[in-house]
Amino acid sequence: MFSPELKALSKNVGELLIAKKQVLTLAESCTGGLISALITNTVGSSVWFDSGLVTYSNQAKEDLLNVPKASLTKYGAVSEQVAMEMAIGALQQGRATIAASVTGIAGPDGGTPLKPVGTVCFAWTSDDFPSISKTFLFQGNREQIREQSTIAVLIGLKDLLS
Repeated sequence: MFSPELKALSKNVGELLIAKKQVLTLAESCTGGLISALITNTVGSSVWFDSGLVTYSNQAKEDLLNVPKASLTKYGAVSEQVAMEMAIGALQQGRATIAASVTGIAGPDGGTPLKPVGTVCFAWTSDDFPSISKTFLFQGNREQIREQSTIAVLIGLKDLLS
C-alpha cells in the first residue's frame, strides 16, 4: 500500500517526535486521511500519534477545527491562513503537542487561474516550536498530488523537529 520510502519517512518522523517528547495530531483535507493511514501503519505510532481529523468540507473545518467562517470566505479553504487555523484547531483536541495540517486542490477539477490544481497549503504548529505555513504547487494526477502532499507534511515535521 505504501512505498518503502514513505514507510521509512513515517518511521523517521516518529523517532524524532519521541526524541523531542512530542505527540502529533493531523488536520487533513485533500489527503483524506492518507497521512493518518501511513502513520498508523507504522509500528509503535500509538506512542507518538494522537489523532487525525479529516475535515474535507468547509463546514467540517468550522465545526471540528473551529476555523472561522470569515477566514474561509476571505482566504478560501486552500490558503495558508486556513491551513494554520486548521492546525491550531487540531492542536486544541486531545493530548497532542504538535499539529500539522494540509488543504489543497488534488484535482482533476476545482482549480482556478489563481489556485490551479496541485495548489496545496500546509501548516505546522506547536507550543514548543515556531509555527510555519507553506504553499506548494504539485504536478501530476490526484493520487500523485496526494502522495506529494503526504511527503511534504512529513518533511515539514522533520524540518521543524530537527
